[in-house]
Amino acid sequence: MASLPCVTRNLKLEHEFRKSSTYNSISTDNKTTSISYQRNFTSKANLEPKSLDFREAISILKEGSRDVESGFYVPVLQECIDRNSVSDAQIIHTHIVKTGAHTDLFVMSFLLNVYAKCGSMEYAVNVFENLPRRNIVNWTALMTGYVQNSQPELAIQVFLELLEAGVYPTNYTLGAVINACSSLFSIKFGRQIHGYIIKYQIESDTSMGNALCSLYSKCGSFECAVKSFRRIPEKNVISWTTVLSACGDNGQPEKGLNFFAEMLMEDGEPNEFTLTSVLSLCCLMHALGFGEQVHSYSIKLGYDASVSIKNSIMYLYLRSGRVDEARRLFDAMGTISLVTWNAIIAGYSQIMGSEKDYLKAHHSGAEALQIYLKLHRSRMKPDLFTFSSILTVCSGLVALDQGEQIHAQTIKSGFLSDVVVGSALVNMYYKCGSAEKATKAFVEMPTRTLISWSSMITGFAQHGRCVEALQLFEDMIITGVKPNKVTFIGVLSACSHAGMVDEALNYFEMMKKKYKIKPVVDHYACLIDMYVRLGKLQEAFDFIEKMDFEPNEFIWSMLIAGCRSHGNMELGFYAAERLLQLKPKDCETYALLLSMYISAGKWKDVTKVRKMMKDKKLGSLQDWSSISIKDKVYSFKPDDKSHNRSVEMYRLLEDLVERAKSLGYVSERSLDVVDEDDNDDGNLSSTIHHSEKLAVAFGLLSTCQGSSIRVIKSISMYRDSHSLIKYISAMTGREIILRDSKRLHQFNDGQCSCGDFGSLL
Repeated sequence: MASLPCVTRNLKLEHEFRKSSTYNSISTDNKTTSISYQRNFTSKANLEPKSLDFREAISILKEGSRDVESGFYVPVLQECIDRNSVSDAQIIHTHIVKTGAHTDLFVMSFLLNVYAKCGSMEYAVNVFENLPRRNIVNWTALMTGYVQNSQPELAIQVFLELLEAGVYPTNYTLGAVINACSSLFSIKFGRQIHGYIIKYQIESDTSMGNALCSLYSKCGSFECAVKSFRRIPEKNVISWTTVLSACGDNGQPEKGLNFFAEMLMEDGEPNEFTLTSVLSLCCLMHALGFGEQVHSYSIKLGYDASVSIKNSIMYLYLRSGRVDEARRLFDAMGTISLVTWNAIIAGYSQIMGSEKDYLKAHHSGAEALQIYLKLHRSRMKPDLFTFSSILTVCSGLVALDQGEQIHAQTIKSGFLSDVVVGSALVNMYYKCGSAEKATKAFVEMPTRTLISWSSMITGFAQHGRCVEALQLFEDMIITGVKPNKVTFIGVLSACSHAGMVDEALNYFEMMKKKYKIKPVVDHYACLIDMYVRLGKLQEAFDFIEKMDFEPNEFIWSMLIAGCRSHGNMELGFYAAERLLQLKPKDCETYALLLSMYISAGKWKDVTKVRKMMKDKKLGSLQDWSSISIKDKVYSFKPDDKSHNRSVEMYRLLEDLVERAKSLGYVSERSLDVVDEDDNDDGNLSSTIHHSEKLAVAFGLLSTCQGSSIRVIKSISMYRDSHSLIKYISAMTGREIILRDSKRLHQFNDGQCSCGDFGSLL
C-alpha cells in the first residue's frame, strides 16, 4: 500500500471542501429526501403517476417499450435500497441503458449507490468503471460500499487511486477511509489520514472528530480517542455516544460514566444508543444503582419500549446477581428478539464462569441450557453469539451430549466455519474430556487463530497427551503464528505432565528471550508442578526463590500436596506455614492443611487452623457433583438420598466397593471440614458416599454400557474417591471423566490422566 504523504505530496486541497447536494442526497443516509411518485413519475408516454406503485413502476421498466424521463428512476431506485433488491435494480439498470439514460451522471451515481448499499459490489464496480466521467460522489460511494460490505482494504485502495487521479476528497470521503482504517485496526494509516485532516484544517468538523475518536478507540489508543473527542467544538449525540463506547471498549467504565454526567451538565440529550452504552458501562462496574437510575431516565425520555435498553438492564441485573429480576424482565417481554435471547444466555454463562458458589454457578448453567432449548423450539435461528455462549455453558457443565447436539446445529446453520464458534467447539470438547473430537473440530476449522491453537495445546496437556501438545506447538510456530503467554502455559503444562525437565526449561527460556514474554505466576507454577511430580522437592523450593514475586496460595498448596505424596512432611509443614501467612479465604485450602495436620497428629496446628476458619466465618466444604444426561443436569451432595434412584445407587456402590477390595482397593478415611472442633480426630469420616461417587453410580445406572461418564465436582476429589474410581473404570470398562476444582481426571482401565498427583483431599 502506498504511503499517504507520497501520494499527496503534490496535491493542493482547498480549505473549503466542495459539498455536493447530489452526494448529500445519495450517501449520507439510505433515506433520501422524499420524492413521491406523484411528483416524479412523469414520462413522455403520458403515464398516470397517481396510479403507480413500486411493482407497477418495475413492470413498466421491464417492458422497456416506454420512454421515461430520468427523474422517474430516482424514487424507484430508492425503493430498491429500502427493499435491498439487487434484482429490481438490475431491471432498472437495463432500462437505463436501453433508453440512453446511462449518460446521465446523476442517475448512474444513484445506481452505483444502490448496488453498493445492497451489497453487490461487483455491479457497483462495473457501473463505476463505465461512468462517462467521475466525480467525488462516485469515488466516495464506491469507498463507502466497500466499507459497508466488509472490504475495507479495497476502500483504502480506491482512496489512493482517487488521490493519484488528483480528485479532491470531501469530509465524507475522509470519513469513509477512516472507517476503513477502523475495520482494519490500521492505526498507522489512520494517523496519516489524521495528519491530512489537520493539514487542511477540518479536524473541527464534528463528523471527522467522531470518526477519529472511533478509530483510535478500536485500535486501543484510548488517550488519542479522548483527545480527538475533546477537539470537537460542536459535539453532537454521536460524539458523546462514541466516547462512551470508547470507554467501554478500553476498560475505562468509570471515565465513561463521568463523560455521561458531563454530557448531561452540558444539556446534551442522549438517544437510545447513548443510554445503551451507559448501561453497558454500568455492567462493567456492576453499578446496579446507577444503572437503575439510567433505566428510569430512559423511560422518562420515552425509550421504555426500546429493546436494546431492556436487554441492557436485564444484562445488568444478571451481572449484579439479581437473577430473579432479570428473568422476570425477560419473561415479561412480548416479542423476544435474537439479541434478547443472546443477552440472557450470555448473562447466565458469565455468572456461571465467575460465580464462586458452585450451586449458583451450576443453576445458572442449567438455566442457560433451558433458555437455549426454548429458543430452539421457537424456530428462531441462533447466530454465532448464541452458539459461542451456549458452547461455553456446555464446557462448564461438562455436558457433552448437549454440546454434540449444538455442534450439529452449527453445521446445519452454517456457523461452524466462524472462527469464534469453532474455537468454542474445540474448547467444549476438550473440557468435556473428548480429546479426539476436539482434535477433529480443530482440524476441520477453516481458519485457526492464536486462541484456537492455544486452546488445543492446553487441551492435549490436560488430557496427558503431552507429545501431541508439543508437536502441535511446533506446527503452530511453522505456520507463522506467534505464541503468547497462554500458549506457553499449555506448553509448560505438557512438559510438567510428562516430566520433561530439559524441554520445559528450554521452552521457558525461549518464551523470555525469543518472544520477549515476561513470565507470570502460572508459568512458574507449571515448572514447580513438574519438579514436585518427579519428587524433586528441594529443586521446587529452590525454583521458588528465583521467582520475581511471592508464591500464591495455589503454588504453596501444590507443594503441600507434593510433600504429602512423597512423604517429606518437614518441607510440607514449612509450606503450610507460608500458606497460612497469606491468610487464605478458600475453605478448600484449609481442608488441605487440616488433612495434613490431622494425619500427622499435630493437634495444636489443627486447633490453630480451625480458629482461623472460625474467625473468617468459613463453614463446611460445599461438596457437590453433577452429571449431565440428555437434556437434564443432575446434582448430588455427600450422602445424598433425595434422588428417586438412591436405593439403586447405594446398592451399586456397595457392590463396586466389595469387588474393588478383592482387587486391592483399601478404603481411606476422608476429612469432613466443619466449623466445629468437638472431635479430637478432626472429624475424619469413613463415609464412602462423597458426591462424586454418587454421581458416578448414577451415571453407570443411567447410561448404556460402553458410554463415557462425565462428572463435574465443586472441590478437589477426595483421595478415597480417586482410588475407588480408578478401580471402577477397570471393572466396568467405562471411561470416567471428572473435572474437579483443580484439574481434569480421565480414568481409563484403572489409570488416571493426572498421574495420581494432585491436591486431593
